[in-house]
Amino acid sequence: MNDTLISIKNLEKTYKIEESFLSPKKDSALVLKNINLDIKKGEIVSLVGESGCGKSTLANCILKLITPEKGEIYFENQNILKLDKKETFEYRKKIQMIFQNPYSSLNPKMKIKDTLLEPLIIHKEKNKKERIDEIIELVGISKADLEKYPHEFSGGQRQRIAIARALILKPKFIVADEPVSALDVSICASIVNLLIDLRKKLNLTILFISHDLNLVRYLSDKIAVMNKGEIVEFRETQQLFDNPLDEYTKFLLSSIRTIKIG
Repeated sequence: MNDTLISIKNLEKTYKIEESFLSPKKDSALVLKNINLDIKKGEIVSLVGESGCGKSTLANCILKLITPEKGEIYFENQNILKLDKKETFEYRKKIQMIFQNPYSSLNPKMKIKDTLLEPLIIHKEKNKKERIDEIIELVGISKADLEKYPHEFSGGQRQRIAIARALILKPKFIVADEPVSALDVSICASIVNLLIDLRKKLNLTILFISHDLNLVRYLSDKIAVMNKGEIVEFRETQQLFDNPLDEYTKFLLSSIRTIKIG
């Protein structure tokens, strides 16, 4: 039985650098270089590396927000790069995103109720009220909160709302792009623990993007280390920390900062 949910094969993405006054020569930059990565059902896999290494570009390829020049991305054994418009619409019910900044990811003019209702309407889901009641209970939002606007909440509460929105369509796979980097350390811990709890309750598979190795050590089953567009090491978390093989991984581990989670 194949328990792989996402399989990425030989993925490459190039960005063109446009001609300008300071750079009269047209050029291109290879942002993703021969990426291969398998994520099994129910796993939390963390993608770590310094800013600009290609983490978010890889996430956007998985989400079908950008198109790579080479390679394949399989979700449930289907190549998503070959999906038509209708199939892509259905695919996006199964894979959702939690964004980095809870202050900019929610529409300030929409009540929380309407923010959660919108994707249910777009995808013509039934039992909308029941689904909203179910998801807010899971993430720790009260029914009274549904009538409020984003500015009435703290950063941690907003991120819980963003998580509820990502889960409202019952996806199988979540991409969390540095979802706690804009939060205080104490709030960060509660959000990370919430994601771990939701993984168990909902049988979620999560790709957690971060530059904080101490954080991902706590929550990840496996860690993929990216450097300059390449995955230089991909191993089970404890193995990677006990015996890092790549020199770049060793460099990252040497600069780890201590934050208590739990």
